[in-house]
Amino acid sequence: MDPELVPFVPLFPKTDLSDPVAARKSFAGLAASVPAPDTSGMEVEDRTVPADPGVPVRIYRPHRAHGAVIWLHGGGFLMGDLDTEHPWASRIAAGSGAVVISVGYRLAPEHPFPAALDDACAVLAWAAEHAADLGVDPARLAVGGHSAGANIAAAVALRARDEQGPPVRFQLLNQPGLDDRQDTWSARNFTDTPWFHRDKATTGWRHYLADQLPTPYAAPARATDLSGLPPAYISTAEFDPNRDEGLAYGLRLLQAGVSVELHQWPGTFHGSQAILSAEVSHRQNAELGAVLRRALAG
Repeated sequence: MDPELVPFVPLFPKTDLSDPVAARKSFAGLAASVPAPDTSGMEVEDRTVPADPGVPVRIYRPHRAHGAVIWLHGGGFLMGDLDTEHPWASRIAAGSGAVVISVGYRLAPEHPFPAALDDACAVLAWAAEHAADLGVDPARLAVGGHSAGANIAAAVALRARDEQGPPVRFQLLNQPGLDDRQDTWSARNFTDTPWFHRDKATTGWRHYLADQLPTPYAAPARATDLSGLPPAYISTAEFDPNRDEGLAYGLRLLQAGVSVELHQWPGTFHGSQAILSAEVSHRQNAELGAVLRRALAG
């Protein structure tokens, strides 16, 4: 493991996802301990996207932005909200120069699949319709997210392709959890990795799927046809049960003719990007912004 990350491993709480309410409280406390981001270079506004029910969003508008990204937070499908994602979303906006529309999607187990995906798709459709109001080009809309949010982003891209929805220019999938089957080497063997491990992944999938049979929109790795999807950036962490399914999805996209950038970060673990003092975290976070800036350029 990266030596700059090792001292922080014992500080990560041992969250049990079997109790979603307690897990959310712990997650919120962890997010609140992160230094407040500098948002002086952008406008930040809370809105509600009309849908059934309405979807809360927080919009970050850097000056002279051209494109936008529909941004989905992580949290195992059952944790996270606009406030816990505030440091991440503001950093993405500052680094990319893009409008970031952070989505407060509904959480499992109270709202299992497809609630979160429906919310994200509603926000994409709204952003496309209101691009002029947002000050962006409707042809420059991306989807992206971390972990469970990256799953939802990948599913939005699939559904937009299948249902001729608003065109998605790019998908940014950071440490994505894409496969409920958990049969990759990393998913089977990483049972005690920091912050996120096999048991947590299993519990998150159980809450998200409830008693439903998984479809490609719930677990994008199950999609048999990946052709015609938008270009992708996929980032994985070495000590992460999600690692191999992210890499495998990237390879399958390439084989389907989709342009993909894959980056496997050595010495890192799921969520270690939050340790901002580590050089590798600085590189990871800077790259997310740079990738989006390049993807949404003219």
